[in-house]
Amino acid sequence: MPEGHTLRKLANDLTSAFAGSAVRTSSPQGRFAADAESIDGALVVGADSVGKHLFVEMSGERFVHVHLGLYGKLAIHTGVEEVPAPVGAVRLRLVTADAPPGGTAYADLRGATQCELVGPARRDEIVARLGPDPLRADADPARAWARISRSTRATGDLLMDQEVLAGVGNVYRAEVLFRHRIHPLRPGRTLRRGQFQGMWDDLVVLMADGVRSGRIDTVRPEHTAEATGRARPDRRRGEVYVYRRTGQPCLLCGTAVRTDVLVGRNLFWCPRCQPAFRSRAIGSAQAERGNT
Repeated sequence: MPEGHTLRKLANDLTSAFAGSAVRTSSPQGRFAADAESIDGALVVGADSVGKHLFVEMSGERFVHVHLGLYGKLAIHTGVEEVPAPVGAVRLRLVTADAPPGGTAYADLRGATQCELVGPARRDEIVARLGPDPLRADADPARAWARISRSTRATGDLLMDQEVLAGVGNVYRAEVLFRHRIHPLRPGRTLRRGQFQGMWDDLVVLMADGVRSGRIDTVRPEHTAEATGRARPDRRRGEVYVYRRTGQPCLLCGTAVRTDVLVGRNLFWCPRCQPAFRSRAIGSAQAERGNT
């Protein structure tokens, strides 16, 4: 599933391509036909994202709300002389009504879990359900900490809960836990505030880098393939520490990367760099029993 950086980049690209322009809207697939007709010819105000939710604002305080889900794709094309016929199940097509300098822009949405036309109240309702988004300047990490610090759920589960932290997916979850040497099954309430703040600050930087590059790179400069002389499998993809590296040696210690399933999603971690959490209270109790 696309993570928050992908939606932020799409919002930026949509704004660049369409903001201030009237657009022709259609639904070649037919599932968005009535709403597409109602906004046909409207002006695009801009686009924004919150977590994994995308909002394209149209004139008249109307928003096209999109959640890509697992299989959704939004392809944006600019500077074209002729818009091709839609291919496949295109749920929504946007085309600039009057070609701006540099050519026509168009965008095709396919396979999204959600595509709906909503008003300001519904948009605010959707956003209110979400946790703080590390990519937003108005995000308040204290909201996430308030929930995490009281929860017995695994930290790896909490980081993926969009009502706790918006925009973090499986890759950023696995990587930020590794970078801060935290086992994914460690209960949220056992974290120290400094540990959470460190992960939050890291996500702010990593996800912003993802927006700029269009990929997820989480390996620190001193551990990259170029710095260490090891082979990099695919230069088009981001470089990561543990995500989908099951059985491969940890880039830091050489221990085989482990995997397991938590709430239906795969976990990835290094058992040496991210040792299982053992509370001092439990350790003290066991030691006391051993001395009696």
